[in-house]
Amino acid sequence: ARTLDAPSLNLVGPVEIDEIYVTAGKKGRERDQESRSRGLSTRGRGSYTEDKPPVFTLVDRGSDHQCVIPAKSADESTVRLLLDDHEEESLTIYTDGFRAYDPLGDDEKYQREAVIHGDGEYADGDAHINTCESHASLVRRWLSPHRGVSKDKLTLYLRAFQLRRRILRRPGGEALEEIVQTVL
Repeated sequence: ARTLDAPSLNLVGPVEIDEIYVTAGKKGRERDQESRSRGLSTRGRGSYTEDKPPVFTLVDRGSDHQCVIPAKSADESTVRLLLDDHEEESLTIYTDGFRAYDPLGDDEKYQREAVIHGDGEYADGDAHINTCESHASLVRRWLSPHRGVSKDKLTLYLRAFQLRRRILRRPGGEALEEIVQTVL
């Protein structure tokens, strides 16, 4: 599997999907080279091997379920793996203009609607990924105090984030029950 630890998603739809790239390297392990200078760091999309793995954010508008999933690569096969488990015959997908989502528009299993940020488009009626981007900003804030995360432990950090988001506004007893069920 291309994802590090993909949960089983039962998507109801419509679904927003977006990706972010987080800095995650060899924290806590021996390095095979000197630390790099931070002054001239490269911008843009990264990759797992370059210590900037993609993290996909999925928001199922039908069930109001939000999920963050780290992946080894941000390509069409990974996207299809994440979106494969859905109830509807044709699942509506809201994306941005990233090229890995382009083949979904030609597949009859999906109805893709995209907003192209490069053209200044961020919402067109129901077609937007604003919920994903909002959730992704919370992921970045969750990871930032850790001052770097090991790639090997990224899934655990993101699971803790998701648990925190699920119990955030629940009463004490319900929150405690959710924590215990998750831990066990």
